[in-house]
Amino acid sequence: MLRPRIIPCLLIRNGGLVKTVRFQDDKYVGDPINAVKIFNEKEADELIVLDIDASAEGADPNFRLIAQFAVECRMPLCYGGGIKTAEQAKRIIGLGVEKVAISSAAMENPGLISAIAHEIGNQSVVVVFDVSRRSNGTDYEVWTHNARKNTGKLAAQAVREAASLGAGEIVVNSIDNDGQMKGYDLAVARSVREATRLPMTVLGGAGSLADIGQLIAACGVVGAAAGSLFVFKGAYRAVLISYPNRTQKDDLIRSALGH
Repeated sequence: MLRPRIIPCLLIRNGGLVKTVRFQDDKYVGDPINAVKIFNEKEADELIVLDIDASAEGADPNFRLIAQFAVECRMPLCYGGGIKTAEQAKRIIGLGVEKVAISSAAMENPGLISAIAHEIGNQSVVVVFDVSRRSNGTDYEVWTHNARKNTGKLAAQAVREAASLGAGEIVVNSIDNDGQMKGYDLAVARSVREATRLPMTVLGGAGSLADIGQLIAACGVVGAAAGSLFVFKGAYRAVLISYPNRTQKDDLIRSALGH
C-alpha cells in the first residue's frame, strides 16, 4: 500500500551542503556525505540530492560525488543537477542511484524526458518544477536556472506535458516559500495534484512536522520534502541534522490521513 514519504532534500554547491532562502543567500551547512550517514541512521524514507550549480552553470554531473552518495546512501536516492542527455542519466543509474531529476533541461528540451524514460524506465525519471506565484496572485509559473529564467509556462500545464512525455514522478518546488520555514504553499500543491495522478513530491517552506501533516491532509499520499526543517534548529538556525523517528512519523501520517 502506498503511503506518504517524508524526504530530506540536500542542496549541493561546490561539493558542499548549502541551504538557500528563496533560491538566494545560500548558507554553508557542512559535509553532505556526513548528512547522508546521519539520515541513514534515522531511517529516512528517501533522499533527494540536487546540485544547484550544475544545471544553472551548464556543467556536467559530478559523477565522482554521485558515486560517493550512492555508496553511502541506504535509502532510495534521487539525484539531480547537470543532466542533459539520456546517456548521463543511464550512467548515474548505473552508479546505484534509483531516480534522476531533471528541471532546466526538461523545460528547454521536453523530448529529453522521453529519451531518458526510454533508456532507464519511466519510474526512474523525476521532473522538478520550480514555481513562483504570478502577480495576479492565483497562477503559478515555472522558472529555471535557480529561478533566474521564467519559462512563461503555467505549472499545471507543464506538469501535464511532462506526464504525457513519460515522466514517472513530479517534484513541485515553491520558490516563494523556499527557506522561509512558514509552511508549504498548499494552493500550488493542490493545483498540481489535480493536474496529474503521477507520484508527487512537494518541496519548499516546511518549518515543522505540523506543516508536513497539513500537506498530507490537503493532498493525500504525496512526498513531503524539506531542507531547512531537517538541517536547522531554533530561531538562530543552528545546524543540526534531524528527522522524525518511526513512531512520530506513523502518528503524523495516521493523523493527517484521518486514520
